[in-house]
Amino acid sequence: MTAPLPVPYDPELVAGLDAFVGMVEIIPLRADTIHANRDHFATLIPSIAAQAAGREVVWEDRVIPGPAGAPDIEITIVRPARAASVPAPAVLSIHGGGMVLGTRFFGTAELIDLAEQHGIVGVAVEYRLAPEHPGPAQAEDCYAALEWMAAHADELGIDPDRIIASGMSAGGGLSAAVALIARDRGGPHLAGQLLGCPMLDDRNETASSRQYDGFGAWDRNNNDTAWDAIAGDDRFTDRVSPYTAPARATDLAGLAPAFIEVGAAETFRDEAVDYALRIWATGGQAELHVWAGGYHGFSGFSPEAEVSKAAVAARESWLRRILCLGG
Repeated sequence: MTAPLPVPYDPELVAGLDAFVGMVEIIPLRADTIHANRDHFATLIPSIAAQAAGREVVWEDRVIPGPAGAPDIEITIVRPARAASVPAPAVLSIHGGGMVLGTRFFGTAELIDLAEQHGIVGVAVEYRLAPEHPGPAQAEDCYAALEWMAAHADELGIDPDRIIASGMSAGGGLSAAVALIARDRGGPHLAGQLLGCPMLDDRNETASSRQYDGFGAWDRNNNDTAWDAIAGDDRFTDRVSPYTAPARATDLAGLAPAFIEVGAAETFRDEAVDYALRIWATGGQAELHVWAGGYHGFSGFSPEAEVSKAAVAARESWLRRILCLGG
């Protein structure tokens, strides 16, 4: 079958895309290169001490209980240097990396920005990775971190009614999974779920996944490798849990308000759009942004492009509204 023509990239983004692929994806992600990719990723992420140096934040590492019967979880808490006089909003930060790569420190730079700009308290979670730990272990770890945040709200100085789950790529998919678990188990209240270019569907069968097959950031082949590791023999069957692949959920009613953003020129475009459509069909709240010519994670690697500035502004607007932030 002939692959459909891809949506062209915004010309302002091409240099950033090339930098992303040349820096992050120099080793094609295949079953036998997962560990090599992990080692490479580890060289790209500054330590939290380096990230926080000179910034108006304080941070600490903790170990908290994991899900029942599972190992404890490492987290990093990032707070504004100046404590607020009233409970602060909070973000559960869930890192990307296809659920097979990365560490919690992928997302701590964003938590530092949020602490400085908005007084937000952030918790970055070190969830278990596949294939050593098949899904939904990742989502269960993240949900355990949410439960811990809510139970320790007074100690953390946070408002338990102003917590969101947030992540990009796999972190976006896991944020959606956390929202599903919280609804299904009557768990902690989530004020919102921020799903950045979310990884939602193990089937990888959309038109957009076929448009970016063999090129681009996080192409169809990388996505297949990751989902094989996460879902194993259950992949493509009804045995895949919605907490592993949220697109598998048959009911999207009653979820926390969602912010869903994705590039028009990336693998995850169609599954992100479909997820928003299905939330709306239940009467739920979703704000969807599909950015013209955007590659996977474009705003991070091409921050000076006009479309990136618009994407960041839209995200900030949603955060201000959902978390009742001033300014």
